[in-house]
Amino acid sequence: MVETVLRQSPLSTCHPEVGALAEIGEAGAALRERPYRTKVNLRGDAADKAFLKAVAGATGIELPLEPNRTAVIERQFGPVATLWLGPNEWLFTGAPDQAAALVEALDGALIGRHAAVNDLSGSRTTIELSGPRHLDLLAKGCALDLDLAAFPVGACAQTHIARALVILHRTAEDRVEIHVARSFAEYLWLWLLDAGAEYGVVTLAGAP
Repeated sequence: MVETVLRQSPLSTCHPEVGALAEIGEAGAALRERPYRTKVNLRGDAADKAFLKAVAGATGIELPLEPNRTAVIERQFGPVATLWLGPNEWLFTGAPDQAAALVEALDGALIGRHAAVNDLSGSRTTIELSGPRHLDLLAKGCALDLDLAAFPVGACAQTHIARALVILHRTAEDRVEIHVARSFAEYLWLWLLDAGAEYGVVTLAGAP
């Protein structure tokens, strides 16, 4: 695990905090980095009831089995979301610095089972995109139908925005979280700023 005093956000070279606002105001769209978020990948057999029970016992979360849906629970340190990525794959996301405890709990519960648990927190960052024109902005680089009727609150999907492979998670009617690899984070941030210029896109102060 990266020492917290040494870690650096993938977007630190973009200086997303420079000129950042506290609120979106009248802008059509807004970007905010949510750095250091917990991201733990889980693979296992969704048809194995004992596996599902073990995960629920370790985390308090019943894994979503419906494609492209999420499950969210509230914890003392904030909400933990579990995103369906495939028939046998999920991604846990939550507040920073919770990955070690989550990995330990899952590893302990899944001993002897055909499963894999990996901490991806350091290899990804999260960009929050919000505002009344956020869908127009995404439509410039994403082929998915992201209208609320097709992609409601709680939906998630693996897709591309421009040339970046991402995981999208709709957390509110006017907001999505974009999970992207470190190596594509700066490219995607700059692409979103450029594509959102006509909507008056602004950057908001970062949040955990």
